[in-house]
Amino acid sequence: MELTENSVKALLAKLPQLKTEIQKVIVGQDAILDELLVAFLAGGHCLLEGVPGLAKTLIVKTMSQALHLSFRRIQFTPDLMPTDIIGTEILEEDHVTGKRFFKFNKGPLFANIILADEINRTPPKTQSALLEAMQEFEVTYGGQTYPLDKPFFILATQNPIEQAGTYPLPEAQLDRFLLLIKIGYPTEQEEFEVLNRTTGTKKADVKAVINAEDIQQAQALVRQVTINDDLVKYVSSIIRATRPDTTTVPYIKEWVRWGAGPRAGQALILTAKARALLKGRYAVLMEDIHAMAPAVLRHRILMNFKAEAEDITSDKVTAELIKTVERPKNIG
Repeated sequence: MELTENSVKALLAKLPQLKTEIQKVIVGQDAILDELLVAFLAGGHCLLEGVPGLAKTLIVKTMSQALHLSFRRIQFTPDLMPTDIIGTEILEEDHVTGKRFFKFNKGPLFANIILADEINRTPPKTQSALLEAMQEFEVTYGGQTYPLDKPFFILATQNPIEQAGTYPLPEAQLDRFLLLIKIGYPTEQEEFEVLNRTTGTKKADVKAVINAEDIQQAQALVRQVTINDDLVKYVSSIIRATRPDTTTVPYIKEWVRWGAGPRAGQALILTAKARALLKGRYAVLMEDIHAMAPAVLRHRILMNFKAEAEDITSDKVTAELIKTVERPKNIG
């Protein structure tokens, strides 16, 4: 469907409405909500990390209510099997002919929005079952491939790896998440508001403001946002600077075990485009790249033991790179 100027304006007007509906339930967390919307517009999956009780699950559930899409929640546990999320074949009988046959019974992955709750509570075998779905938007069972519904968006939550009973996600799967969003404790005023809202009788009425067609159009529109070639080279310079084998940056060689791959550059450009669109612009600015770099790179830069001992995180490395990598001249 070709988007006209009026339909583009109508589509962009719905994006702030989506955030407004979510904020009927979620107090504060403006930056978190913006990053979630960016990932959604860019067509990627998101990983939310934070200690228990910070409303990670509530944010995802509320977002699904504001979107006119099918939603399934998968609670990951140590005994969860791959077939529990993909689906399995069941034996059925044709009552007319009496013949028996196997029919594929679709699992909870067959929905538009998947809440993968506490994804690091389940063993790697089940975590890896998500890989094909996340990358190819399809699943394979018994040699047969089944396409997933579109749009397809996995929002996974995890508790910090240091906590007991967790299984760190494999690097290959981490890289499939467009963004890793860290959720911290609320401010004093936000916590006061949370307590006020959640201990009374009043319940927020969240309305669905965007449907599947709107989302697919918005995702197509993101691809049309322009980015200057100099900014593309700048993104490439940042990504290449994260690699200790080839970089000339001393602290990368000192602290980083391995750096980000080309998918990180793709993610940074796409999310910068999505952020520009959310801000009502049709061109990427330097601020879009800088705003999205931490969430794009924090799970794609692996720190070494020396960095961990000195409390040097991937976020600190990203902040240093933004300061030191040469910027293109005359770019806003």
